[in-house]
Amino acid sequence: MNMKVVKYCLILITVLFNTALAYSQTVDEIIAKHIDAVGGKDKLSGLTSVHMESTSEVMGSEGPSTTTILNGKGFRNESEFNGQKVVRVYTDKGGWTINPFAGSNDPQALPDEQYKAGEDEIYVEPFFNYADRGSKAELLGQEKVGEVNAYKIKLTNKDNSATTYYLDPSTYYVTQVVTTTNVMGQDMEVKSNFSDYKKIDYGVVIPQTVQVNIGDQFTMTTKVNKIDINQPVDASIFEMKRL
Repeated sequence: MNMKVVKYCLILITVLFNTALAYSQTVDEIIAKHIDAVGGKDKLSGLTSVHMESTSEVMGSEGPSTTTILNGKGFRNESEFNGQKVVRVYTDKGGWTINPFAGSNDPQALPDEQYKAGEDEIYVEPFFNYADRGSKAELLGQEKVGEVNAYKIKLTNKDNSATTYYLDPSTYYVTQVVTTTNVMGQDMEVKSNFSDYKKIDYGVVIPQTVQVNIGDQFTMTTKVNKIDINQPVDASIFEMKRL
């Protein structure tokens, strides 16, 4: 047999094997392995809050960023660039933002569709107990993300807003998240790439670097400097108010 034919057959067999392997696991089996990989059910069920201090860089401009999650109740991210602070908040009831780069220093309620697309930010781990929150997961096979032939899972929340997650089959960590958001009246695809996963003292694994690409128009890279787990959170930080 011609060696080129043999090589082609071997490649085809490998592709078919990997495809069969992807579909031999159910979406919940893959999610279960992901949950185990990032710390396990016991650790995740004990998470009440996460506070992260980070450094973010956009178009050569660098500034501090903080993220606070009161698990299942509220999410607040505050970033500073060139002396201007941008705030983004989601709660289990609504969301709001302050964005001086959009022309206002006043807090603005998020439009309904934008809130629905980001409401699951209030959960530290999006896949943990997802069905109990009314969300649905669907395995869409595997797709290349860089050099990784990642599992592709679409997670649709209770308000029918879908987010696509890509999981590395060797680690079961999330490598990329793709969603659509509305930025100043324009729908844009947002790709978030996660890397530099580390196990913190509490026992869960968290990515230390996140690179966010918004509509191929600009990219923000955030590196985590400090993480506090299960510290008290003043719920008033999620209330819509001026800085």
